[in-house]
Amino acid sequence: MAIQIEKRKPISLIGEEPGLKHIVAGLGWDTAIINGHPVDLDLSVFMLGENGKLLADEYFVFYNNSTSPDGSTHYPGDSRGGEGDGDDEVIHIDLSRINPKVEFLYFAVTIDQSEERGHHFGHVQNSYINIRNRADQSVLCHYLLKDEFTNEDSIMIASLSRNGGAWNVEGLGQAFSGGLNTLIALYQ
Repeated sequence: MAIQIEKRKPISLIGEEPGLKHIVAGLGWDTAIINGHPVDLDLSVFMLGENGKLLADEYFVFYNNSTSPDGSTHYPGDSRGGEGDGDDEVIHIDLSRINPKVEFLYFAVTIDQSEERGHHFGHVQNSYINIRNRADQSVLCHYLLKDEFTNEDSIMIASLSRNGGAWNVEGLGQAFSGGLNTLIALYQ
């Protein structure tokens, strides 16, 4: 049974699943057409050092940089509208291959072309992130974004942080305006 993650209450992934090596971070949301366009969410991950900054620009994994330099993290492709059941976008992570200088993985959700299309997170329903064991696809933990954001177009939704030989996961739900560029400026 999946653990429901709460904001700012970290849990140990390894404690929940000893020997865990490969995970999948999955993002889902309900479809919506606003101003004639589907609301398109994008999942990305910032791989940060102990100083809270990217080790290098290439450690930001998203639709224009699909694999991290250490080969641990891979974004296989973009879903444009949230159609169907289950995860709409995923990022695959091999915990054993993550560069030892990476201390944090911050998962971001942004709305593509939000300014041009007049989209914001107030238009998004049932947005979530889950972490699954890639071996058997079982959901280890799940975070449902319950906050209502009526002007923001990007959210730091969850994080993984190194805890000795283990990884902790926690929900964040911190919203921003200004799209992906605003988040990149925070972590470069």
